Amino acid sequence: MQTPYLLLLLFGCLTGITTVLFGFGGGFVTVPLVYGLWNTTAHPGTDAMHVAVATSTAVMAVNSAFATLTQWRQGRLSREYIWPMAAFVLLGAVAGSFAATRISDTALRVLFAAYLLATIADSLLRKGFLSTPRTQEPRPLGRPARTLGGVGIGSVAACLGVGGSVMTVPLLRRRGLPMAEATAMANPLSLPVAVVGTTVYTLAAPTLHAQTGRLGYIDLLACAALLAGSLPTIALARRAAARVPDRAHSIAYVTLLVIVTLVIVV
Repeated sequence: MQTPYLLLLLFGCLTGITTVLFGFGGGFVTVPLVYGLWNTTAHPGTDAMHVAVATSTAVMAVNSAFATLTQWRQGRLSREYIWPMAAFVLLGAVAGSFAATRISDTALRVLFAAYLLATIADSLLRKGFLSTPRTQEPRPLGRPARTLGGVGIGSVAACLGVGGSVMTVPLLRRRGLPMAEATAMANPLSLPVAVVGTTVYTLAAPTLHAQTGRLGYIDLLACAALLAGSLPTIALARRAAARVPDRAHSIAYVTLLVIVTLVIVV
């Protein structure tokens, strides 16, 4: 079992990079990885996707909190784009987390892949994501986006264990924010999803509490290995996002989504 956890440590470094550059918190990296390892080395066919989603939320809770703190210290967070939207994301996350515990493992995997495909198509086909006019001033979020949009983001993100960045980043991008600022704002908006999801998944599978290294659906050993790689990487890479050209940043965002989609489908 040493090789899988060494692999998790290395991919933990990748989650740290994606947290800083894309606001993912690790969800799009950890879900396919933990799913594959659990399905092949632990208990094949037994709640693999639920364990992957639950472990992902636990990793995101720590990564998002740490990234939020570092970005707040750098002055990259704007209250008008975070509050009160974060409160409605929290409400949606409660509903989404409970829904995920009642969805079959296969259905959860299909929804995860469909969610990725829809996001990729939206980013490529709709104007305003891959590039924004340099003269365009950022616009504030409207009330529907802060309220109903926040509930929708929280519900989908918590159900699939991916944080809210895949919906919040395009949303903020189309409001005229540079990629560096949009991805920075995604971390505090993902934090409510991660905290609620971790709590629900911890309590949702009491039969797993007796197993060594498990807490509810969360694989604690996998979580620890991922965080051992991600937290130092976040600390080292925290200034990198501001140095990436805006268009290259947005293209890299979509490219990563395509790669993760191929991994989860295959």
